[in-house]
Amino acid sequence: MREFVHESPPIRVVLRAGASVTAVPGEAERLGLRRLLVVSGPRGAATARAVADSLGDACAGLHTEARMHVPAEVAERAVEVARAAGADGCVAVGGGSAIGLGKAIALRTGLPLIAVPSTYSGSEMTPVWGLTEHGVKRTGRDPSVLPRSVVYDPELTLSLPVPLTVTSGINAVAHAAEALYAPDATPLVSLTAAEGARAMTRALPELAADPRDLDARGRALYGAWLCGAALGATTMGLHHKLCHVLGGTFGLPHAETHTVVLPYALAHNAAAAPEALAALGRALDTDDAPYALWELSGRLGVPRSLTELGLKEADLTVAASQVAGQAYSNPRAVTEAGVLDVLRAAYAGDRPSPT
Repeated sequence: MREFVHESPPIRVVLRAGASVTAVPGEAERLGLRRLLVVSGPRGAATARAVADSLGDACAGLHTEARMHVPAEVAERAVEVARAAGADGCVAVGGGSAIGLGKAIALRTGLPLIAVPSTYSGSEMTPVWGLTEHGVKRTGRDPSVLPRSVVYDPELTLSLPVPLTVTSGINAVAHAAEALYAPDATPLVSLTAAEGARAMTRALPELAADPRDLDARGRALYGAWLCGAALGATTMGLHHKLCHVLGGTFGLPHAETHTVVLPYALAHNAAAAPEALAALGRALDTDDAPYALWELSGRLGVPRSLTELGLKEADLTVAASQVAGQAYSNPRAVTEAGVLDVLRAAYAGDRPSPT
């Protein structure tokens, strides 16, 4: 008998076309919210404005200053704006930067959060927050940052460029992969993670071929939901720690970094987590999950090396030291030499192989 403890967080999920403007007002009303601050990044300002307009008098303001990796000063400014507006809730519209800023507001103020994702990372389904200060990205878990409602609208993702569609989707698969070998995984988490990875990896080639395929967009959001929910219920391992350091310290783009690192982190952990890698392989219909993800990235035209993302070779030892110096769970013991092997392989971008 497999022993486990499973707890399901209370998140309401709405998935339907057009939901970003038709469902958000109803979700706010259901939560009893009457003054909501809508936050987004600069590129998502037009969409956020449409959501703000749909709220009518319940919109307390629009703040469009979200930035990648949530710099501490950006978070502090957003908290000030929310307090000055007398907001009783927050709506985060956009990708990981906007969702991350919404979580930062929730963490500092206790305001309930409604998430309206426009990418596929799935971070909206996790109680994980992140802030970057002085070149270091700190992360933590707090139930206060978990959105009360998540509104998935396939129409909102139609303008997402193909490269970002792919890297965002593989970022979601990274959540599922680490959930499969997490020490606190449960049978339901494992089923959720595998189904999320399956749905996402089948949708991505269709979206690369036809970015206007609304049905495939919906299935990708379904996959993102499941992948994010799986990670939200478990503990992150080496892959996520690597990406947090590469993003927070060296400013590498979030989704692209996850896409590049994932095959090599999986190859590194494969021997220590055979059941998890087998489950991921079944979801991807392969007996070599690291290679399948590496091949998928190449086939769909997105970066496969840290070199392409602008990392310098001299940065590898610095990153390895930072990652190895942090305490976290991982199926394989984490050593500075082992981390450096993963980073060197990801830097070169060659076919992943066990290390």
